[in-house]
Amino acid sequence: MWLLMFVAWSLACAGGTYWYLFGKPSLFSLESLRPKESLEPDQEKRNRLLLKALGGFCCVSLVCYVGLWIRSLTLIMKLLLFLVSGSLACTGGTYWYLFLKPSPFSLESLRPTEPLEVDQKKRNKVLKKGFSRERIPENLDAIIIGSGLGGLTTAACMAKKGKRVLVLEQHDNAGGCCHTFTEKGFEFDVGLHYVGQLHENSLMRIAFDQITEGQLEFVTLPQHFDNIHIGQGEEHREYSFYTGKTEMEANMKKQFPDDTKAVEEFFRVMKSGIADRCSSVFRLATTGVTTWADQLTNNKDLQLMFNYLFIGECLQVIAPRDCSLFMNALLIHHYKRGAYYPRGGASEIPYHISNTIRKYGGVAVRKGQEVVEVKAPIVISNCGLFNTFKYLLPPQIQMKHDIQTRAQMMKPGKACVLLFCGFDATAEELDITPTTLWLFKENDIDKSMDKFFAMSKDEAPDNVPMVFITFPSAKDTSSQIRHPGKSCMTVLTMVNYEWFEEWKDSTVRKRGERLHTEYKNRFADHLFNWAWVVYQEIATPLSNEHYLRAFRGAPYSGEHTLERFDPVLMAKNRCDTPVKNLYITGQDVFSCGIAGALHGGLICASTVLGHILYVDLFMMKIKLKGGSILRTLQKLFF
Repeated sequence: MWLLMFVAWSLACAGGTYWYLFGKPSLFSLESLRPKESLEPDQEKRNRLLLKALGGFCCVSLVCYVGLWIRSLTLIMKLLLFLVSGSLACTGGTYWYLFLKPSPFSLESLRPTEPLEVDQKKRNKVLKKGFSRERIPENLDAIIIGSGLGGLTTAACMAKKGKRVLVLEQHDNAGGCCHTFTEKGFEFDVGLHYVGQLHENSLMRIAFDQITEGQLEFVTLPQHFDNIHIGQGEEHREYSFYTGKTEMEANMKKQFPDDTKAVEEFFRVMKSGIADRCSSVFRLATTGVTTWADQLTNNKDLQLMFNYLFIGECLQVIAPRDCSLFMNALLIHHYKRGAYYPRGGASEIPYHISNTIRKYGGVAVRKGQEVVEVKAPIVISNCGLFNTFKYLLPPQIQMKHDIQTRAQMMKPGKACVLLFCGFDATAEELDITPTTLWLFKENDIDKSMDKFFAMSKDEAPDNVPMVFITFPSAKDTSSQIRHPGKSCMTVLTMVNYEWFEEWKDSTVRKRGERLHTEYKNRFADHLFNWAWVVYQEIATPLSNEHYLRAFRGAPYSGEHTLERFDPVLMAKNRCDTPVKNLYITGQDVFSCGIAGALHGGLICASTVLGHILYVDLFMMKIKLKGGSILRTLQKLFF
């Protein structure tokens, strides 16, 4: 076929060339030549002939000039007409998209905040609604698997756009890492400890308001929101970390007076080499934190202060040399305007989003006993990239090259151990505050992590290098209303999943005497030992795997290494998948944590709906601030 096309093309070219050379009429010919006439002796006659020739030439030139001018003018007019019509079309299309295209978001959907629901039975009707055939909406547009924040956000956006969605949850409680559990009168959150960028009229705050219709309230935590402790005994040092546009930098300078230039350079880049110079984003994304911090200062304590937020707050427990400077910058920016905690506890988030989904015709249910086949044109997985490709797809689809390639783009993150403690005392009696505590045995995190993760299973519990301690009851102003006279504390640290892997096939709460008493409690004993503790429970990576369906016990799913934030890989790691009409939402779309899951949900909903929801949120932000679009764009880009 290719040979035939080549021969046909060659013949066409040869024929065209022959016609052009020999067959096409020419302006010139030998027949037009005449015999030479005798020289004209009359000079006056010669002058008249020259004048006529010159006049004729001028007339022809004028005609040609006018013709060319008219032709040029026509081309210019056509070009101007094209530009004007194109501009009008773009302006009209933009105007339609910004102001006339139906949006799932509106200020009119916000309602006055209702009183906090403290009746657990009423809350359970929303958060623990069991599955049944009768609850499946007719003519489903999409099924969302997993009721974490990413899945609920996507479902709420789609429901508000008029789509009929069904949210399925394997646990008996909706919310994923935002769910809470209550034991012996103590309420514990399992994944939300604090969150930033929820100041008035922020993009995240507007998004939360829209998917909960204004029902979610946040408590602003004290400006001194983190305490960092380094070393033990006589070598113990304590530092504080503040929120605030100027206070964050000023407080760090005060604590490190000999390194003020390093602190200034740190905040200059964190400020946003990100937004001010787009090219810097790619340089920051592939630069390790240790590599960059070493250029600023030799003070290891200060280097730890530069990077502890991402290593610990996201519980990624990655050595700083493998952490992306870009993500570190985003986290610093995330807390510049304050740290917040949901009033009523973390479960307020799934509680109010679930109500929004139901209001617009969607359904969120937990697992039931009956087996029912449910079909929809679109399936959205909030189970994480690894669970989706490993457990939700048939074996013959799993083995396809493009599926394997996508699954290998990221590595699973580290697992964690959580110790939940309950106290029969108030925060005032215990002298605890909303400030979160970070404990590091040494300031060289690269070295301590390498050493810890190389340890054997039996060595690990006695050599934990880092501990995170948070007091949810002290952060939540409604805690004493809902659970009077009680306080709670959560302690976290990182572990290797392999240390617990031998018990993965055992039943939850019945994993064997050795795990429960000899191994699991060894972590508990070395994490914390405090008076007045009346309830204590430790959750291992296997607990995360059972309750959260966290792959290999990693609550934040994919590992956030330099490779993950390579610009090319980030462009490829989208919410659509090689399987037609199968999408990914949640933490694996952009980043981990509460903010990452929310944005993952918004990005997925934008893709499925074919509607850029961020434009709607941005326009709403401008409207709430009472500014103009032009002024905002000038401020943003110039």
